[in-house]
Amino acid sequence: MEPIAGNTLATNYVLKDGDSFIVADAAGDIEGGSDGFFHNDTRLLSRFLLRLGDSQPALLSAAVSRDNVMFVAHLTNRPLPPLGGSPAAQGVIHLQRERFLRNDRLYERIACMNYGRDVVQLPLRLSFAADFRDMFEVRGSVRAARGELLAAESTRTTVVYRYRGLDEAVRTSVLAFSREPARLEPDIAEFMLELHPGVREELYLECGTIAVDAPSAQRFRDGAVHARATMRSRQRRAGQIHSGGPLFDAWMDKSRADLALLTSELDTGPYPYAGIPWFSTPFGRDAVITALQTLWLDPGIARGVLAFLAHHQAQEESAFLDAAPGKIMHETRKGEMAAMRELPFGRYYGGVDTTPLFVTLAGAYAERTGDLMFIERLWPALRAATQWIERVCDGNRDGFLDYARGSSTGLANQGWKDSEDSVFHADGRFPRGPIALVEVQGYAFAALRAMALLAKRRNDVDAAMRWQERSERLRAAVEERFWMSDAGYYGIAVDGDGALCRVRASNPGHLLFAGLPDAGRAASVAANLLTPAFHTGWGLRTLASDEVRYNPMSYHNGSVWPHDTALCAAGLARYGDRAAAVRLLRGMFEAAVHFDLRLPELFCGFPRAQGPTPVAYPVACLPQAWAAGSAFMLLQSCLGLEIDGWRGEVRVERPMLPPGIDRIAVRHVAVDARRVDVVFQRQGDRIGTHLEGRDAAAVPLRFVG
Repeated sequence: MEPIAGNTLATNYVLKDGDSFIVADAAGDIEGGSDGFFHNDTRLLSRFLLRLGDSQPALLSAAVSRDNVMFVAHLTNRPLPPLGGSPAAQGVIHLQRERFLRNDRLYERIACMNYGRDVVQLPLRLSFAADFRDMFEVRGSVRAARGELLAAESTRTTVVYRYRGLDEAVRTSVLAFSREPARLEPDIAEFMLELHPGVREELYLECGTIAVDAPSAQRFRDGAVHARATMRSRQRRAGQIHSGGPLFDAWMDKSRADLALLTSELDTGPYPYAGIPWFSTPFGRDAVITALQTLWLDPGIARGVLAFLAHHQAQEESAFLDAAPGKIMHETRKGEMAAMRELPFGRYYGGVDTTPLFVTLAGAYAERTGDLMFIERLWPALRAATQWIERVCDGNRDGFLDYARGSSTGLANQGWKDSEDSVFHADGRFPRGPIALVEVQGYAFAALRAMALLAKRRNDVDAAMRWQERSERLRAAVEERFWMSDAGYYGIAVDGDGALCRVRASNPGHLLFAGLPDAGRAASVAANLLTPAFHTGWGLRTLASDEVRYNPMSYHNGSVWPHDTALCAAGLARYGDRAAAVRLLRGMFEAAVHFDLRLPELFCGFPRAQGPTPVAYPVACLPQAWAAGSAFMLLQSCLGLEIDGWRGEVRVERPMLPPGIDRIAVRHVAVDARRVDVVFQRQGDRIGTHLEGRDAAAVPLRFVG
């Protein structure tokens, strides 16, 4: 769903833990707009400003630590008026703001140091507010009514805000200080710190939904230690990339750290939330694709995603929720508007592709791990999901998996390009539903194939044969109805009248990822994708530049989405064009360098020739899980590396290395209960591959092709 309004995230700094996140500016201030400290889709702090008297401190620098745990801002004073001591000249007071999140709680330390020669009276002032806005309000939704903001309460060191929502739930925000302010009101705290030369003074504060022990240096230190340990444990689960290229390795490290930041530890296992700020919640499609991108390095994410989605599988029909038995969740929300059903997104099923992608991921997870025991536990959910796919296909004249939203409050388009203008005919007309998207048929094909292979593993030969035959019928129908022989490409969709939307979009690249086209047509799709109509030099556009609704600044009609480019690259590599995957990886890496090594959700689709840097899309999520995961899918597409969980072996097919990189070691790759390092080394015109590590001798390495 396209975000509506908000500040550009290019200069904002983000932290996340569990169901809480904070977005603030470089000084650490929260000034409104899309800024704030959020918990469960509700803003607990809508303003949080640090001032020295009436003066805003001057910013020296700001950064988030490499592990994404700690935000640090360095500030200094402008001249201060004399307040019983000597006036402080500009630049003699150093303020260091440090913050982190742990257990859905904000911890902050403000340290002040006087580098002057005289005692200084420092008037430190914090102003704050809690508006309890729902995330959808922050995004621009206008509500007919809101609940009641109750009177704030305060003690000597604490301010408590409460809001009674229309759902009768009382939401609380508690702001507490380690020192008693000289003045404390519901929206302001003032401290007068006496700074002696060379002496450091510290103020600690915390914000959360409940009151706990008073903030202190010890609580801050202990919390930071635990927060860092948690983040390290998340990152250690996955294999690690080392190339000897400092910038390339930094990109890989940043991508891995972003995935760890976005991953929440749920009762069902690790789950990557989609992105900050708009989508910091479990999404189905985003998490499945992120799991597919990282499966070769960390199958634990896939297992957690599968378990969560199976647990929340639809059991009944609901037009408002776009739900039907067996369908897999698209999105879940915990805010007031979802609770009041002002929106259907409390637990919403309006994604046509999430269900086949769920089944596809289960098949890929089984191939990667050989974990048939987990598949057995998942089997009822997989059967129900596949039955939903088959029921919908049976209702379509061509046997396609199509969609039509059940309620006007739901999403009009229910593929990954879910903005209202993303599906259209060649003359710009919007099609009548139900709509069958081309890439969704690829996902359904892959899901049926996955079920056939899993059924065979379970010794259910009849079911395996039935699903295999059905997948071939779907393949034939796609080839007949979607192929545009004059363009050598597939159309984007078939509408409710049976008419093909003869539009060239990036969607058919996902067909290659699914393995549906024959070799000849796959080569034609690949040739199209690599032309300037699609390839900007940074990545692939979502829509060819000669199509009627093309706009490089749009959300889905000509922008570049890193995950889309990565899926297309994986498809090109699947059909043997590994050089194209290398080319796409190089463009994405160079784009990432311009975005401080963090690929955004999307960026504008202007051709590279028009400027030295990629052009940002102002309200893109940053970080975004499937954008971060794209780095790993692109690299796997170049290396041709797969793990065969059934045989317990490493498989490599015609690997290639990115330009300028002569060696890549993929370390701590899990193969059954063993761990190995897979090393790729350029040797003249070829790439040599070998295994290292303690378990290397016990793991077979097989070369394919």
